[in-house]
Amino acid sequence: MSDVHVKFNLANDNEGLEDDEIFLPPAPLLAGAHVSGLQSYHEIYANSINNSDEFWKTVASELHFEQGSSKGLEWNFDAKKGDIYCKFMDGAKTNISYNCLERNLKRGLGNKIAYIFEGNEPSDSSTITYSELHAQVVQFSAVLRSHGVKRGDVVALYLPMIPELAVAMLACARIGAMHSVVFAGFSAESLSARIVDAQCKVLVTADGMFRGQKSINLKTIANSAVKLAKSENVEVSSLIMVEHLKRVTVPEGSSLPKIDSTEIDAIYENEMEKCRNVESEVEWMDAESPLFLLYTSGSTGKPKGIQHTTAGYMTYAFATTKYTFDAQPDDIYWCTADCGWITGHTYLLYGPLLNGLQGIWFEGVPSYPNASRFWDVTDKYGVTKLYTSPTAARALMAMGDEFLAGTSRATLKVIGTVGEPINPAAWLWLYKKVGNSNVSIVDTYWQTETGGHMITCLPGATPMKPGAASMPMFGASPVLLDSEGRVIEGPGEGNLCFDRAWPGMMRGVFGDYERFVKTYFAPFGGYYFTGDGARRDEDGYLWITGRVDDLMNVSGHLLSTAEIESALVAHEKVAEAAVVAAPHDIKGSFPYAFVTLNVGERINPQLIAELKKMVREKIGALAVPDIIQEAPGLPKTRSGKVTRRILRKIAEGTESGIGDTTTLVDESVIKQLISGRSARA
Repeated sequence: MSDVHVKFNLANDNEGLEDDEIFLPPAPLLAGAHVSGLQSYHEIYANSINNSDEFWKTVASELHFEQGSSKGLEWNFDAKKGDIYCKFMDGAKTNISYNCLERNLKRGLGNKIAYIFEGNEPSDSSTITYSELHAQVVQFSAVLRSHGVKRGDVVALYLPMIPELAVAMLACARIGAMHSVVFAGFSAESLSARIVDAQCKVLVTADGMFRGQKSINLKTIANSAVKLAKSENVEVSSLIMVEHLKRVTVPEGSSLPKIDSTEIDAIYENEMEKCRNVESEVEWMDAESPLFLLYTSGSTGKPKGIQHTTAGYMTYAFATTKYTFDAQPDDIYWCTADCGWITGHTYLLYGPLLNGLQGIWFEGVPSYPNASRFWDVTDKYGVTKLYTSPTAARALMAMGDEFLAGTSRATLKVIGTVGEPINPAAWLWLYKKVGNSNVSIVDTYWQTETGGHMITCLPGATPMKPGAASMPMFGASPVLLDSEGRVIEGPGEGNLCFDRAWPGMMRGVFGDYERFVKTYFAPFGGYYFTGDGARRDEDGYLWITGRVDDLMNVSGHLLSTAEIESALVAHEKVAEAAVVAAPHDIKGSFPYAFVTLNVGERINPQLIAELKKMVREKIGALAVPDIIQEAPGLPKTRSGKVTRRILRKIAEGTESGIGDTTTLVDESVIKQLISGRSARA
């Protein structure tokens, strides 16, 4: 490994690094890792591409299949050759819930803790073993069946991050029903739209929840969604409600919301008691049977129901969790994501359970009761693998290092990030300050549509370049294409595509095959198009440059908003930045920057000059923002992604056409940004 440092040239890739600094995997990880050393990675990767069926069949052999199949991966990415499709082990039969539970009981893990529940308040915590989780899943699957849910139906789940959400997802999978998890924070309109699209007859929710000190009346929102769905001729016949508020510690200064009952209500706890001794057998599902729907935002404004199936998703979730986090039997694994997003599906629920891990199920927020919450929880349970977002990292970094004081975080071995490319400044903070320079940072690139990691470091194998997505996951074959669809060989920048299938990829957009093809396969025939741009450096590392529609054309030159943002947040006073293209009579467009500063800092001419100088030095004069506006916050979805279409409208000086804002964490940010724009005008 020592000669790896010599051959890498990172001069242009890492803001804020000393010379050509890179970071090798910590020695302890090299010793017992599933993939140890770069040569081992390259050998396994080559086998996963050259002998794809053999590779994936070997992975699948670690899981339980009630009936096998001689078939491997089959696909067609070219609409000219016929229908677009992907299949894995077609003809096999299995069940992912069985593999998460019964399979682990047979491996002797019944008494092992499956999840530690950490509530909104630090005092609210509990544990559930694999045996206990299995018993509850069997019970609730019987409850669902008693409410008429059968194989192939879709059940809407609108729940906070409580153990019942894990139970409900696994219970749906056990009986062959698809779950459609909707983030508990979306509006009644958003929930209703998903219920209507999937024709859900059963909705599982809770009475309410606390997010920090804020109370949220989920039941009132659910009731409204049911009424809206009925107006669209979709009748929800059963609303099963968890009485969560009865058991929580109410934050100081807060009060419990009033719960409105309806005639279709069924109390979760009562229903479970009715089915305490009811047997509910596993449904053995075909390999390509639908497993779940998960709705994502669409460019048309109508959410897309991304559909995943059973065997391929299960195999990919199992493998990517194992390799990306170097999953070991003694790990205390914590994915901070909500199950309203794909990260929660793959890397909080299914992946960890398939690997027999002990996980943490977290209801709280990183800043409550103070900004040391993540690190307190890490020490409290001895977390070894932490998976979070760059957004959370930057927010905590902005609060100051004093919140790290008093915690050791000494058990951490791997810190993963997800949701967007991580800027080098946040990467270095996680590595040096949070991880005490003794961890592996894995910045994972993937999508709801891919089902699992596509590009990432591997903890015991890959030398780390801060800000780089790094190397492709086993079986993933990334290709860079220019605007004409020509393959870019070697170093270069272009549209990120994949030229072959992988087991965990989506199988379609629910009820809309035409949209499926148009969005992902029509732009470049024969390829799956991610919608993202990427750059490949001289060492073969991939750097995500952002959504292709986030590239801006300034005087005939394409600029990446992600690169400009990375330069801005490298300044010690900047917590976050978002850059969009604003119209310009001469240049066509110019970079317009919104910056959120660290607590206590304010924008002024000197700081603006410093920021412009940093961009000029790191990227070039062409990339320097014409306008830098202070932003008290950025318009973000619940998954932490910045909604740039709103920022573009504000930069253009137009308030009309902003569109639906109900999925934002804080809609009031928009008025503040518009006011800030007007003040500049």
